[in-house]
Amino acid sequence: MGAEVEARQFSREDRTRHREKVRRGLDALARMLTASHFDADRPMTGLEIELNLVDDDMQPAMRNAEVLEAIADPAFQTELGRFNIEINVAPRQLAEGGFASFETSIRRALNAAEDKVEAVGIHLAMVGILPTLMPEHATLDNVSENPRYSLLDQQVFAARGEDLEIVIDGVERLRMTSDTIMHLQVSPDEFAGYWNAAQAVAGVQVAVGANSPFLFGRELVAESRIPLFEQSTDTRAEELKIQGVRPRVWFGERWITSIFDLFEENSNYFPALLPISSEEDPIAVLDAGGVPTLDELRLHNGTVYRWNRPVYDISGGSPHLRVENRVLPAGPTVVDTLANAAFFAGLVRALASQDRPIWTQMSFQAANENFISGIRHGINADVYWPRIGQVKVAELVVRRLLPMAAAGLAEWGVSDAESGRLLDVIEQRCLRAANGATWQTAVVSRREQAGESRSEALSGMLRTYLELMHTNVPVHLWEIAP
Repeated sequence: MGAEVEARQFSREDRTRHREKVRRGLDALARMLTASHFDADRPMTGLEIELNLVDDDMQPAMRNAEVLEAIADPAFQTELGRFNIEINVAPRQLAEGGFASFETSIRRALNAAEDKVEAVGIHLAMVGILPTLMPEHATLDNVSENPRYSLLDQQVFAARGEDLEIVIDGVERLRMTSDTIMHLQVSPDEFAGYWNAAQAVAGVQVAVGANSPFLFGRELVAESRIPLFEQSTDTRAEELKIQGVRPRVWFGERWITSIFDLFEENSNYFPALLPISSEEDPIAVLDAGGVPTLDELRLHNGTVYRWNRPVYDISGGSPHLRVENRVLPAGPTVVDTLANAAFFAGLVRALASQDRPIWTQMSFQAANENFISGIRHGINADVYWPRIGQVKVAELVVRRLLPMAAAGLAEWGVSDAESGRLLDVIEQRCLRAANGATWQTAVVSRREQAGESRSEALSGMLRTYLELMHTNVPVHLWEIAP
C-alpha cells in the first residue's frame, strides 16, 4: 500500500503546501524525463502476492500482527485488513530462469511461513477474496494496526461525506452499507507503449485469471474484488458521480504518450487524501545533480488506484519507472500465479513492440468494455479484438494471444521450455473453460445440492481449496468434488 505515515489531522495549510509540492514534483519529473535520468539497462520484474489468514474453521483470522511475528521474515508485510498479509518477492530479471527462480523462492517462503503459522492455528490462503468473508468482518476494528490505513479510511469517508453503499449485480445481488474500506521496469521512452498494451489486455487478463466469485456469502461476478475495491474507495458523493467526476479507482479514459500524462492526471483530477509534505525541494536537488525522492508526488500517486499504476521509485541511488499491474487476484497456486505473470509479461512486450500498436487499432472505450466483460463473465467472456470483432476470450487467447505471449517472453530472454510450461497452463484453462472462479462456484453448487447451507459449502470448498493450493497442481486440473 505504500509508505508508512503517522496518524494526524490535516489543516488547510497542509493541503495547500502539499498541492504546491506535488506541482513542483511534476516539474522535476518532466525535467528528468527530458534528460533521460532513468535506469533501464537491466530491467527487473517483481511480484507482490496478497495472502488471507483463516483459522481451523476456515473463517477469517484477525491476527496478522501475531502471524507476522511468528513468520519473522521481512518479505512478509501487513495489508489493509487484520486477516491479510502480503509477500514481497525480490525483483529479478526474467531471462535465465527468472520464472523458475520466482517459483522456487515463493514456494519455499510460503511453505516455511505455513509451518510457522500452523503452530498458532492459522492457515494462509492465496485467493482473491476470501470466500468466507462476511460483512461483520469488514469493520474499522479489523483494519490493520497501521496509521496509514486508518488515515486513508478516515479521509475517504471525509471526502465522501456519507456512508458507503456497495451494490454489485451478478449471479446474485449484493447491496450493503459499510463504514470502512477494505482494500515490468521500463525506460521512459517505452513506458507509454507498455502501459497502453497493459490496458488493452486487462480484460483478457482478468477473464483468464478470475478467482473471486464470492463476496459476503453471495455469488456475484467472476472477479468480485474489482468492483468491491472500486466502490469501497470511491470518494464521490452521488451528486459528484452524476456530474461526471472521476472515481479514485478507475480504468482510465485515454491512451497515453508518456508516463507524465498519468502523474499529471492524478494531480489535476484528484485532491490529496494524505497531504503530507517533506522538506525536500526537488528542483534544488536536481540543480545540485542529485536524485529527488518526489515524496509528495509518490504519496499522492499511491492514493489513486489505477489497475495499471505508474510508479516512480529509486533503487541503489538511481531512479526507475515501473508499470504496476494490479488486475489479477492471487492464486489459486503458485504455478497459476506465475502463469498469469508470464502471460502478461510476454503479451505486453509483444504488443508494445508491434509496428502498428494495438492502441492505434481499437478505442480506449473498447478496452474498458473488455475489462468489464472479463470481470463479470471470466473465462466465458466475450471481448472485442481488432480485425476479429467480438470473440470468446478463450478462443482469442488460444488462437491469437498465446503465440504473441511466447514471442514476447523470448524477447525477455525466457527459455522456450520455461515459457512453454507456464503458457500451457493458460492454454489449458481456456480449452477447459476452467479457472479459480469456475472451480469455486462449481464446488459450492455441488455441496449445496448435497444439502449444505451456503456458509457450510463455502467453508468446505475453502478447506479443499487450501489442500489443493499446497499441491501446486494448476487449477484447471482440480477435480470438482465436495
